[in-house]
Amino acid sequence: MNGPGGPRSPRPMQAEGLSAREKVGYGLGDAASHIVFDNVMFYMMFFYTDIFGLPAAFAGGLFLAARGLDAVSDPLMGWLADRTHSRWGRFRPYLLWGAVPFGLTCVLAYSTPGLGLAGRMVFAAVTYPLLTLMYTVVNIPYCALGGVITADDTERISLQAYRFVLATAGGMLSTVVMVPLASWIGGSDRALGYRGAIAVLAVAAVAMLLACFASTRERVVPKREGAGSFWADARDIARNDQWRIVGALTMLNILAVATRGGAMMYYSTYILGSAGLFTAFLATYSGGNILGCLLTKPLTDRFCKVSVYAWTNLALAAVSAGMWLVPLHERTAMFLLILAIGVLHQMITPIQWVMMSDTVDYGEWRQGKRLTGVSFAGTLFVLKLGLALSGAVIGWALAACGYLPGAGTQSPATLRCIVALFTLFPAACYALSAVVTRRYSLRAAEMQAIAAALNPGA
Repeated sequence: MNGPGGPRSPRPMQAEGLSAREKVGYGLGDAASHIVFDNVMFYMMFFYTDIFGLPAAFAGGLFLAARGLDAVSDPLMGWLADRTHSRWGRFRPYLLWGAVPFGLTCVLAYSTPGLGLAGRMVFAAVTYPLLTLMYTVVNIPYCALGGVITADDTERISLQAYRFVLATAGGMLSTVVMVPLASWIGGSDRALGYRGAIAVLAVAAVAMLLACFASTRERVVPKREGAGSFWADARDIARNDQWRIVGALTMLNILAVATRGGAMMYYSTYILGSAGLFTAFLATYSGGNILGCLLTKPLTDRFCKVSVYAWTNLALAAVSAGMWLVPLHERTAMFLLILAIGVLHQMITPIQWVMMSDTVDYGEWRQGKRLTGVSFAGTLFVLKLGLALSGAVIGWALAACGYLPGAGTQSPATLRCIVALFTLFPAACYALSAVVTRRYSLRAAEMQAIAAALNPGA
């Protein structure tokens, strides 16, 4: 089987299974990334509005405006990584070089200098994009690394399952520990507490990134060195129809989880009546995430991974819509439902990243060159755009419904808005994701044929 680019020469394959040490080491890299990613998703909006004192509409707009920088930096980072040559490979060096700056920008973003409102807005407008830039520097090469550790589809699923178990653990370390740690460090001074808590977590993130660098290896080598311009590579990615489909799925699923996550603190505070419930609520969700990761490989061993992905999205849509019907202040039912959401959502996440690796192989077969870094850069940009859109949706929806930061009570319209953000909006995203999955064609048989074409002697 030859793609439109003509016959293919062999490239190195990973024949033996990966060691548990390497899978754990790879997963630690995403655990580090989730210390920031989950903090932004669950806390940053609340931090900006209720601690740093920024208007909700401004904070929502800032999240969206920062994506203008990502539109340039993300694909450029992927393009640069694809052309990096070092004794450590193409992607691993950035984990080594970027670890410490990444940790420092985490602390800077949660700093609260004593400025007036205009000064605080400027400070946030500088530090938040800087944080996302450093996230780009380490996370795009990290994501691309997963596509070159092994070319075996079964091992890729196993690798991603390990990754997301540890990523969830990193997210729990970040989000479940954040509030108690901030209270212990800062007491009544919430600004000091948040800055101190993120400093502790940033040190852990730096150590995890360095461990990921030390324990992984790059094995899948492109047959042809990237020689095209940045724009040529971007054009080739845009022409990859299966990459576009996975990009749409990435957008829809991050919109669902990030909007629910960003609304969770508001839901705990104003619907369930206690901000202190947020930690228990989030711990329940995160526990479900770990169970979902553990279920992914057994299910995909038995059923087509694309079918598992589609049906799980449908189940997520149904459960999310059902949450809208739960009476306000009904805590037990909501805890059970958020546990189910946690399990189901994290079942689809490893599959989604394997699908992205598959689109890289598909692009190499179709176009004759492997664009691992640029492909994952495009995916990460879509991911961050979805995260920003979710922040904008929350900020603008709350502003439109008359949200009063720090108020003891909110209007009925505001309460309905918070519940809808927590339930109906994610339900719609998951339902659309299930529909879009029908257009994804890279199932097991197709990937086996592509692997045989790329590696005729294997």
